[in-house]
Amino acid sequence: MTARPANAHQARLLRLLRDGGPNSRAQLGDQVDLSRSKLAVEVDRLLETDLVVADGLAASRGGRRSHNIRLNPHLRFLGVDIGATSVDVAVTNAELEILGHINQPMDVREGPVAVFEHVLAMAGKLKASGLAEGFDGAGIGVPGPVRFPEGIPVAPPIMPGWDGFPVREALSQDLGCPVMVDNDVNLMAMGEQHAGVARTVADFLCVKIGTGIGCGIVVGGEVYRGTTGSAGDIGHIQAVPDGRPCACGNRGCLEAHFSGAALARDAMEAAEQRLSGELTARLEANGTLSAVDVAAAAAAGDATALDLIREGGNRTGQVIAGLVSFFNPGLVVVGGGVTGLGHTLLAAIRTQVYRGSLPLATGNLPIVLGELGPTAGVIGAARLISDHLFSPA
Repeated sequence: MTARPANAHQARLLRLLRDGGPNSRAQLGDQVDLSRSKLAVEVDRLLETDLVVADGLAASRGGRRSHNIRLNPHLRFLGVDIGATSVDVAVTNAELEILGHINQPMDVREGPVAVFEHVLAMAGKLKASGLAEGFDGAGIGVPGPVRFPEGIPVAPPIMPGWDGFPVREALSQDLGCPVMVDNDVNLMAMGEQHAGVARTVADFLCVKIGTGIGCGIVVGGEVYRGTTGSAGDIGHIQAVPDGRPCACGNRGCLEAHFSGAALARDAMEAAEQRLSGELTARLEANGTLSAVDVAAAAAAGDATALDLIREGGNRTGQVIAGLVSFFNPGLVVVGGGVTGLGHTLLAAIRTQVYRGSLPLATGNLPIVLGELGPTAGVIGAARLISDHLFSPA
């Protein structure tokens, strides 16, 4: 993809076709503030760039039928969602439909060079399957703060070796296409906004509970990143005064008391003390425990596992209650690997938020699980790069 929209009108048309699919000139004209003649000029210019193509005749609205137009079906975006313990890589078309998706376990602490070797191999496998000859752009999510304009991670607590690494520049050279980089929780929020539970909401919070905890903040339909890219780092809000030491160097952070890593540690302690038959049996069988084991034990009715989930949900809910009072969102989405804990976790979070925030903020506030699961991040990554490419150069 070499062409870019020449002006804001063309950019608007490209995004409408991305989000709404093929459309007629007349229907596009209903959504943009352009005269019929000006709209025709801009559409014809986009057709000349090969960013859009004709797509058959539109339904008649009286008079001569017009042609549908759509984004070029050969455009391909790469979405990469790097988590603390796994990575998802997907290929989408220009309308952000996933054409192929690979997930692999990965330890982000291996460092950027090793992780990106895996990512490039996964992208190569998707290309080799015939899904793409090349990529027109790539979006990358990483589990830490990102200086967004440069695409550089900044002092990420769980990513040793990543501070200051030029992710955008390095991957752009390796992939041969433009690259954009953002925090993984922001991309999860963008994915749920594009194709998930937040499609009709302009102001919402998207809380990701995985190995760590973060929050995507969407204001007026746009992700809010803060001055230095660290907005939404709620895992390091103090939840327990003088509590456990955290990887960030402080004590009592929410992430130190409830996250995938903290839950696994608490489950190990309970199993070793034989407080839970289910967890003890799983520890003896596997030699270790994870949040998945806690979820399975809870599903089997294990009281200790259920208590661990409720306690973590209560602490998370207390922090979210403060955010709701401050931000007054229209929706709170909860996602990430730990959401396998399901409705026990969600019920505890809801109880604390509805109890801890004023009725004016919570009276019509849905608090729901995300719809897209592990694909939210890769769809958000594709959305990120398409937002960039579908903007005037």
